[in-house]
Amino acid sequence: MSSITSKSIHGIIWSAVEKFSLQGAQFLIGVILARLLTPSDFGMIGMLSIFLGVSQTFVDCGFSNALIRQKESSAKDYGTAFIVNFSISVFAYLVLFAIAPVVAKFYSMPELLPVMRWVSITLIISALFAVHKVKLTKNIDFKTQSKASLSAAIISGIFGIVLAYNGFGVWSLVYQSICNSVLNLLFMTLLLKWFPSIVFSKESFRSLFGFGSKLLIASIISSIYSNLYNIVIGKKFSASNLGYYTRADQLGNFPSQNIAGILSRVTYPILSQLQDDDRLKTIYVKYLQLSCFVVFPLMMGLAALAKPVIVLLLGDKWLPSSLLLQILCFGLMLDPVCNINLNLLYVKGRSDLVLKLEIIKKTIAVLILVVSLPFGLVGICLGRATYGVVATFLNMVYTKNFIDLSMWGQVKLIMPSWILSVVMAVLVYSVTFLNVNFITQLVVGVVVGVLFYFIIAVLFKMEAVFFLKKLAKL
Repeated sequence: MSSITSKSIHGIIWSAVEKFSLQGAQFLIGVILARLLTPSDFGMIGMLSIFLGVSQTFVDCGFSNALIRQKESSAKDYGTAFIVNFSISVFAYLVLFAIAPVVAKFYSMPELLPVMRWVSITLIISALFAVHKVKLTKNIDFKTQSKASLSAAIISGIFGIVLAYNGFGVWSLVYQSICNSVLNLLFMTLLLKWFPSIVFSKESFRSLFGFGSKLLIASIISSIYSNLYNIVIGKKFSASNLGYYTRADQLGNFPSQNIAGILSRVTYPILSQLQDDDRLKTIYVKYLQLSCFVVFPLMMGLAALAKPVIVLLLGDKWLPSSLLLQILCFGLMLDPVCNINLNLLYVKGRSDLVLKLEIIKKTIAVLILVVSLPFGLVGICLGRATYGVVATFLNMVYTKNFIDLSMWGQVKLIMPSWILSVVMAVLVYSVTFLNVNFITQLVVGVVVGVLFYFIIAVLFKMEAVFFLKKLAKL
């Protein structure tokens, strides 16, 4: 087995363990909290997501991607990134603390003021271990990340559940978030047994910021857009409607973003080492096919079984989320394709193209949002799914010159997985019409879907099947 293949497989396995164990724990905790809390409680946190998301992006400054892209990073590079990240996190917290009254007034919810001031503390705490995560990712050491993040999630989750059970309402979510950040800092430091040097280098700053600054702007634009829906829905509709939307969004993101994140974290450092290698295109194609082979059926299956999933996991009070989840799945399923294409631009050092692409995409996205707004939550979700398709094609166009693979060439690569997933989803959706309870629908639907998908994939000898066999034999 080649070193690249071996490193890829080990990286994927431990990244998957870290991602799915962490997200699985958070998902289970979220399900329990959803039964203890109200849609309005989750909606309040959703209203603040844009401020926290943009601030977190600003704190990073694009330095994480810049460090990972470097073939070798010095102690000065890590130290410089740490000092900059921490300094900006303190500044960002002070800004959020100051504007909290304005935000509370905007939403006509005075109770948001203290909530925003407390939950924003996580920015400072997270900045203290951000470089630790970069160092581990650069070394493709997701095993250590898994230990730290999973332990923090479980302990803080139990803490949040206890608070929710005792009537703390939205504050159980706030204190859980702070507790999770503190524990991550503690475990990262103890397990890695490393802390960045407190040293600032102008040369390192210029190098990191030169690449990262454009990614910073692109990430801020992306973060604003991602959280723009929460502002619009929270302002135009209600906290409860926002709660329905955020739950649907989080359920849809669970499979798509986790697998996209796993492959992205593995492919970026590996492709960075191959940035001038002839094998770059071959490795890129394999990652693209694998991600689509896994994510497409998961998302289509989730769309088909949305109603029983929502009712069984969250309860009848969250039923309005089921239709929203079905629609969002069609756009979210393309996230891995978008991420892998963007990774190629990062690898080639073209952060300028990433920024240009982000401006074009988000301009289109805002126009779609404006057009879809009069049609309510369903219209907004349809618009977002439409944008997912548009963004994917635009990313494909921009990577053509770097791997000699056209947009239609990429479409041909992913089309077999898409067609098979659609057929499988239709078959699974027919199960929901059976006159049986939701548990039976879910079990039968999953079994039928998995068996049908893999049997057909093996019969047609799809490329991703062979890669999965390597994982199974490891």
